[in-house]
Amino acid sequence: MASEDYMFPTSVKELEKLGWDYIDIIFFTGDAFVDHPSFGTACIGRWLQKAGYRIAIVPQPNWRDDLRDFRKFGAPRLYFAVNSGAMDSMVNHYTAGKRLRHDDAYTPDGKAGARPDYAVCVYTRILKQLYPDIPVVAGGVEASLRRLSHYDYWQDRLLPSILVQSGADWICYGMGERPMLELTKAIEAGRNLHQMEKIPQLAFYRKGIKKSSSSSSSSSEDESLVFLHSFEECQKERKAYAENFHRTETHANMLHPGTIIEAVGEGYVQVNPPYPPATEEEMDSFWDLPFTKLPHPRYKDRRIPAYEMIKDSIITHRGCFGGCSFCTIAAHQGKFIQSRSEKSILTEVSKLAAMPQFHGNISDLGAPTANMYGMHGKDFALCGKCRRKSCLFPTPCPNLDRSHTRVLNLYRKVDAVKGIRHSYIGSGVRYDLFLDDKGFSDPTGKAYLKSLVMEHTSGRLKVAPEHTEDKVLQYMAKPSFKLFERLREEFGKINREEGKHVEIVPYFISSHPGCTLEDMRRLSDNPSLRGVWMEQVQDFTPTPMTTSSVMFYSGIDPRTMKPVFVERDPDRKRRQKELFFSHSKH
Repeated sequence: MASEDYMFPTSVKELEKLGWDYIDIIFFTGDAFVDHPSFGTACIGRWLQKAGYRIAIVPQPNWRDDLRDFRKFGAPRLYFAVNSGAMDSMVNHYTAGKRLRHDDAYTPDGKAGARPDYAVCVYTRILKQLYPDIPVVAGGVEASLRRLSHYDYWQDRLLPSILVQSGADWICYGMGERPMLELTKAIEAGRNLHQMEKIPQLAFYRKGIKKSSSSSSSSSEDESLVFLHSFEECQKERKAYAENFHRTETHANMLHPGTIIEAVGEGYVQVNPPYPPATEEEMDSFWDLPFTKLPHPRYKDRRIPAYEMIKDSIITHRGCFGGCSFCTIAAHQGKFIQSRSEKSILTEVSKLAAMPQFHGNISDLGAPTANMYGMHGKDFALCGKCRRKSCLFPTPCPNLDRSHTRVLNLYRKVDAVKGIRHSYIGSGVRYDLFLDDKGFSDPTGKAYLKSLVMEHTSGRLKVAPEHTEDKVLQYMAKPSFKLFERLREEFGKINREEGKHVEIVPYFISSHPGCTLEDMRRLSDNPSLRGVWMEQVQDFTPTPMTTSSVMFYSGIDPRTMKPVFVERDPDRKRRQKELFFSHSKH
């Protein structure tokens, strides 16, 4: 049976139908399995399948019984691959108030309880217990963002790398097509550890001491090895943890970063530099795969809420150079934008339009920041020397090409595809890409906003100023609220001139480090928000590998090493959020 003719086997019965007598790689994932490019398991599974490997998948295995789900396929020929799903399992399970959620969008019928807390650790430990000689490769968001020492909000303490906690042999962090294929080939070829440890975008734990070429205990940032404070030092001194994060984040946003070394226990964690940003040709190859874009047949007519939300969406690119303090996109996908070609996107659009269950509306044409499609530095050589976390904060980089010509051309071509009635931009947009203190940054910016309002917004345009107070916005690494006021002015003009009735919906965050009760009161009373649909506020949740989480844990801004106010009292956090809703009284 040709590879494009089957879904991945998830049971012994399905395996027998394929006539396989072995499996190369067995994936264990915390999500229901959906064969769609918005789900990482499907992306890596299809990519490895294209290279000729036999892949089986065990979605949401039962970890509380006799472990039959972990035994049913036996041992793979090469290794086990483990992820928690599309989200960190703790974010998936708990609210910002640490209350257990009653549903799970990545589980059939939205039922909660189908995955454990700290799923990567639980799955890996079970596999290591049952098959101690088979390598385990951890990946996905949970493993990626916990690859080094990190603050865990739910335990309210610093934890070591997930490699140490889980016992996994390798972490493949970030977007994993290239490192996973290279690692798979290395394991199959029986390469020695020394050779495998050179593969980019992998992290691993080794016993002993990693020695620097320098006699100093820490290297300067231009050396190939970047030595951090040990995990134990960070436990004793929160300032050491803040210093570690600043160094790792600086390297994570560089085009040519170093190798990170962090001592822990009787050994060290090594995080190799990532692969260079994917080329357009490479990006196209990641999507030129036989995705069915459907849930696995095992679910029959059961509804998977996350799939319902993304089934009619199209991903155009990866990465984000916005650099928001509370965001993990750059830490996982990279800062540099990696765009697909128009041809690749239009091919996917045509296939979507031909699907019998498609009704003509693309729910989201974009990525984490939709209008970054095709954007990059004017002189890429300068990008290679840059160490800025954000290309937009505190001011837009003069080397950044902010023209919206390419994304506007893409929108026009997508809308011209037969069977497409509307293409909506459900992803967020950065309005500081087309607006500045003086107005539109260039003519394409005005054209983009008009196109967004007139043709690509389904009733409400969602944007994220996050706060009104510049002091708080500085901690968030977001532009001044004055820019939102400018956006609302231009938005209103378009509505009036074109006779439209599109609403604008701003998103805000309460209790972010640096935000006081008085700051939220000023937000609530801000006259610029009168007449605006106000329903979206999120209480800040510290998640691994963000600047904001480091501030929350340490009380230090790692960018300046200066103290920052942090609201930790649950009652005062609740009052901050409640103040937001008092706006409706005005």
